[in-house]
Amino acid sequence: MFDTTVAATAEYLKDMWPDELADVIFEVAGLPSATGPGATENAARIERWRVIAAERRVILYRLPIERLARLHRNDELHRRMLVESCVFRAVAELLGKDPWDLAPERFRHL
Repeated sequence: MFDTTVAATAEYLKDMWPDELADVIFEVAGLPSATGPGATENAARIERWRVIAAERRVILYRLPIERLARLHRNDELHRRMLVESCVFRAVAELLGKDPWDLAPERFRHL
């Protein structure tokens, strides 16, 4: 479910921002490297994703996203929404935008 959600969300965002995301590579990894940038012993600071702008790469870390989440309802819908929100936040970081600005119509309630 995790990989599928990352791929679907990345494709959605590539459709919304084709010029900006055309060459961006999305990857899924289990955990961040303990020696990578931002590594710390504080669990609250464990990376959920890493953006490598120079390489046009976004890496999402499955275990921290899944295990450190504090969902108010732990069901498939909310787990999927959590993964989608991480993809949105990572892409927003890459583009220098607010996550809500990436697809404003998607979240507009009637």
